[in-house]
Formats: sequence, structure tokens, C-alpha cells
Amino acid sequence: MTHHYEVIVCGGGMVGAATACALAHGGIKVALLERFNPERQWPPEPIDIRVSALTKASQNILEMLGAWPGMLQRGVCAYRDMRVWDAGADGELHFDCADTPFSELGHLVENRVAVAALWDQLDALPSATCIAPAKVIDMQLNENSRQLRLQDDRTLEADLIIAADGRDSTLRAMAGIAVTGWDYHQDGLVATVTTEMSHQFTAWQRFLAEGPLAFLPLNNGQCSIVWTLSSATAKKYLALADKDFLQVLEQASGGILGKMLDVGPRAAFPLRFQYANRYIDQGFALCGDAAHAMHPLAGQGVNAGLLDAAAIAELVIQTKQEKRPLSSSRFLRRYERWRKGDNLMMMSTMDALNKTYRITAEPLVGLRSAGMNLVNSSVLAKTYFNNYAMGLRDDLPKLAKRQICW
Repeated sequence: MTHHYEVIVCGGGMVGAATACALAHGGIKVALLERFNPERQWPPEPIDIRVSALTKASQNILEMLGAWPGMLQRGVCAYRDMRVWDAGADGELHFDCADTPFSELGHLVENRVAVAALWDQLDALPSATCIAPAKVIDMQLNENSRQLRLQDDRTLEADLIIAADGRDSTLRAMAGIAVTGWDYHQDGLVATVTTEMSHQFTAWQRFLAEGPLAFLPLNNGQCSIVWTLSSATAKKYLALADKDFLQVLEQASGGILGKMLDVGPRAAFPLRFQYANRYIDQGFALCGDAAHAMHPLAGQGVNAGLLDAAAIAELVIQTKQEKRPLSSSRFLRRYERWRKGDNLMMMSTMDALNKTYRITAEPLVGLRSAGMNLVNSSVLAKTYFNNYAMGLRDDLPKLAKRQICW
């Protein structure tokens, strides 16, 4: 027996769950497939090492989807300041929420908190079906639909398949969509640390020779670190005893938060610049990391993915309201034009910054530092960069601007 839906979203992480939730709010009959049932409850400690910095635009999307109250209940942390400085020179940047209309610049949230809150919403939406565990092993293209076969031999069919199954997307490979990119030969080392001094609800980032080290504030007073290192150094640091790792980390921090007192489990993930050559195919679209993977130095990956989710949901809902087939490639081409250019610009900016701060030649280091200080002293430049980083732009999907699209 084949179960038919209007849309099937593959991948139940933050981006996939947000996509399914937005579609279901718009009355689309949607199924969300995920390989594992996400956790909904957990003990207060330890903090999940997978933490994301959400912009105001992302907060707007999650509020419009009804997930934000559940996230607040489980715990998020507002950050009000951001301080960035160059370890190799005297350049620095300071962004303060006092220079904006808001009481914070953004929020730090454990990924599992957002996922759980979104799945709670999906449970309450009558047009949404969550199927987990579910592993797709085959995808076939029919005349006006696509058919998926699961590992347990169930068959599902939909007018549109949306792949939000991560950087190594299985569905993207099944669709025959190639990617362009390169390895950075860097890893992002993540952990939760306890520091001597308060984080002051500030996001701290220090640019070092191998890559940036970020301290991101958490509600319990700890910090989540994201440390970009060469793959060899990351492997070495993962193998250190906690005491030795804390000593290395304290030295790398420049003492900005005092002594490093404690560290939880550590992990590292390889960094890659990658984009799908096409975001769409017949009755098929890519969202989030399945479409683009960028350097994490500004924490924009998940925010770009949530904008993808809001954009494609808006266009699918509009297409149905206009009584046009959801297998039509017309609105999918609009989605690709809308999001691909914006994502490539953000990715290229992160790539350029990463390469710039790995330069050690003295004249260029001085020039880089002078540029940081120039931006820091310019109200107009800081406002522009601040607004862009917070996701306050005119070309955003309706949900990101707190407007109804259904």
C-alpha cells in the first residue's frame, strides 16, 4: 500500500522540522521522515554540545510556527553583546544590542531544544505526519510525483519531495544533483566549558592563526565553545586530558574569561565549503545543509537553512492557493533564484573572512586590523553589518518578517 502526501520532507532536524511545520500550518498534507526519533526530554545536565546562534529572523520564524514558547520553556540564552578581536594585531569589533531596537542581538539554543519544540508543534497539526524511524533506500520519479521506498518496505508518494537531510544528503545523491566545494582541512572543535569569569551574556570570538575561537554564553553560566583548528591540531586536542586541554584553551582565549575551570565532552567535525549545483529537480528541492554548507565562524548555517524553510513553504502554500500542481517546476525555480544567490553570498563572505584571518604576512595583518577598527568606529558600517547578521533585510520570507503566509 502506497501512502500519498502532498509534500514529504526528509530530515527531521531543525530545518526539516521547521519546513514541515510551516507547510502543515498552511494546510499542506505533509510527512516528515527522520531516521531516529528525536529526544523530547532530558536531564538538565550536561548541556548538548550542539548549539546554534539564532538570529532575530530565525526567532521570528520559530515564533510564527508556535515553537518559540516550547524553546523558552526548555531553555535558550539571549546574548546582548558581541566582541571580536584579532590575536595577531590590535583590531577589534564590538556590537551592542543598545545600538539596535532590540534587547538582544540573538539567542543561543541547543539544537535538541529547537527540534523538540518543533516536533511538539507537528504533533498538534492535523495535516502533519511524523514517521520515525524511517530510512529512505530508493526514490523513483513518476509523471507528476515522486515515490520513496523505506528500509521497512513501506512506500510513500508525494507531489514534492524536500530533502533536508544534511551535508551528505542521501536524497540529493538519489536525485543525481552534484555538488561543488572543497575541504578546509580544518575541524570545528566543540565543547561546554566553565570559566572563572562571567560570560556577561556576550558572544566572544578571538581570531587565532589556525582559526577563530568562540565562547558562546549559556543560561546556566557556562559557555559553549566552537574552535576552528587544523584537522591535525583538533585530533591532538581531543586526545588531551581535560586538565591539559583547559590549559591550552585558557592560553588561546587570551584570559578574556579568566581561568578555564571545567570542560565537558569534546567533539570535532570536519569543515567544508560546499553547495549543490542545483537546488531543484522535477518535484524535488533541497533545503539547509543539503543545499549549502558554510564555514561556522559567524554561525550562519542554520539561519540560512531556516530562511530556506520559510521561503519554500511560502511558495508551496501560494502554489496550492492558486490551485496549481505542487509538482510544477515554476515555483521551484523561484525558490532556487530566491535562496541560492543569498546563500552563496553568505558562504563566500565566510570563506573570505576565514582565509583573511589565516594570513600571517605582517603588512596584510596590519591592514586587516586597520579595517576592523575602521568598521568599529563607523556607525553606518556597524549598523549595516549588525542588521545583516541579525537577518533584518527586506528580501526575507514572510515568516521571517512576522507575516502570515498561509
